[in-house]
Amino acid sequence: MAEGIDAAKVTAWIRARTELAEPLTFEVIEGGRSNLTYQVTDPDGRRVILRRPPLSGVIESAHDMGREHRIISALEATDVPVPGCVDFEPDVEVTGAPFYVMRFVDGEVVRDTIAAETVLTPDARRAASEDLVDVLVRLHAVDVDAVGLGDLSRREGYLERQLRRWHGQLQQTRTRELPLLDEVHGRLSAAVPEQGPAAIVHGDYRLDNVMLDPATGAVKAVLDWELTTLGDPLADVGLLLVYWTEADDAVQVLPTAPTRAEGFAGRDEIVEQYAVASGRDLERIGYYMAFGYWKLACILEGVYSRYASGAYGETDGSHEAYGQLVLQLGAPPSHAASEAGL
Repeated sequence: MAEGIDAAKVTAWIRARTELAEPLTFEVIEGGRSNLTYQVTDPDGRRVILRRPPLSGVIESAHDMGREHRIISALEATDVPVPGCVDFEPDVEVTGAPFYVMRFVDGEVVRDTIAAETVLTPDARRAASEDLVDVLVRLHAVDVDAVGLGDLSRREGYLERQLRRWHGQLQQTRTRELPLLDEVHGRLSAAVPEQGPAAIVHGDYRLDNVMLDPATGAVKAVLDWELTTLGDPLADVGLLLVYWTEADDAVQVLPTAPTRAEGFAGRDEIVEQYAVASGRDLERIGYYMAFGYWKLACILEGVYSRYASGAYGETDGSHEAYGQLVLQLGAPPSHAASEAGL
């Protein structure tokens, strides 16, 4: 039985809200220090997905199941593909923490180059590139007030808030001097682009956070809404480009990124498609990429610091690779810096 699940209570809860039959089996399909995701299956093979906070180290604002459920539920009525929601349970008495359940979506999450080459044809990879951009354009076009998300967060000053937040996190977790990250923070803070109308910002939009139809490459569902807020939509585009690793990149965030496989669009094509479809000015997209690299460097420095301080127990020294990657990401790679005016 999966840890974090009270089988009897959760089974009764799911049975009261779905057509699933007993006995239910629970399998962790994504876990660790982020939110936990379980696949719940009945004897006939019918499935739903359950999400709950991690078993320890919970930060309420970072693991708010009710907020996540609210966002997905609000988007169900739009043309943004999301899993259908079953219900949200705030009572910790059921299984030790709030949780929500959503409908199972039959598709593939393509996490690395081998998976991309195995699951998708070159034509499907091209289609996945294009549909990923189209879905992001549709997300950013959602009327936040019309879907009831107008009070999800503050709307203005998104980049300024993000710069303060992640630099503050860096100051709290650092175990070494990193003047490069401090310098880039100052340069980014001094060159913040003017924000246009606020939109829903997914916060972690990339290829391995969507479910694809393996036959066509179409996006069947966008996943992982835990970082979603309101703000500058171009931050999503910049981060998508950061993760959109190309084979000849000098700095590769993901050395085994699925986008290294033949058939996927190039970064320039992603930018052009988004600009045409959204009507937004992407002249300063390099800034948003530079911000994405710097933000990721701050996040990874936190991971490195926790390993270095022993917070994760004894290590074999492999965490030093995180430390090296932080230094590489801290200075925006040329394809971002040259356009960012940094």
